[in-house]
Amino acid sequence: MSTTRPYSPGDRGPEPSGASGASEGGTPEAGVSAKAAVPSVPAEEARMPRQERRLRLDGESGVVPLARDFTRQALYAWGWLPAASADQRAAAEDVLLVVSELVTNACLHAEGPDELVLTCDNKVIRIEVTDRGTGQPAPRTPHRAGRPGGHGMFIVQRLCLDWGVVRTPGASGKTVWAELGAPA
Repeated sequence: MSTTRPYSPGDRGPEPSGASGASEGGTPEAGVSAKAAVPSVPAEEARMPRQERRLRLDGESGVVPLARDFTRQALYAWGWLPAASADQRAAAEDVLLVVSELVTNACLHAEGPDELVLTCDNKVIRIEVTDRGTGQPAPRTPHRAGRPGGHGMFIVQRLCLDWGVVRTPGASGKTVWAELGAPA
C-alpha cells in the first residue's frame, strides 16, 4: 500500500491521544504515574538504539551496485549478516532487493537518486531514497508477471511492511520510503 505522509521521513506521526498515558499537555493523566506510562522493554531489545547511515548518490555513476554494497555493509554492521538461518538470509536479501528497486526507479523515472538513507532499530529497517522527480511511484496494475519490466513497485509492495512517498512542500522531488521487518 502506498501512502503519502504529511510528516517527514522517519517520523511515524503523532501518537493517538492518550496512547502514552499522557495528556495533551505532556503530563501523565490523573491516576496514571509517570513510571506506569513508560512501556517495559526487554533487555535484549533495549540494547540496540536506532541507527542510521546515509549515502550521497547525486552525480555518482553505478549507483545501484554502490547502493547495494553500502546496504550490505550496513547489514553486517547491524548484525543482519552473516545470516545464521535461512529466514535471516532471506530478510537480508529482501532488504538488498528493495534498495535495488527503489534506486533503479529513481534512475529510470526521477532524474536519478540524490541520497539513500537506511535506519534500523530492533524491529524495522527503513529505506529512503530521495530524488528530484515529480512522478508518483505505484505498482503497475494489473500486474502481469510475464510482461517485461514494471515489477519494481510490485516487488516493494509485496516484500515490505509498508511503503510510501513524502514530499516537502515548496521543494522539488520526493522521498520514497519502505520498511521491512527485522529477521527473527
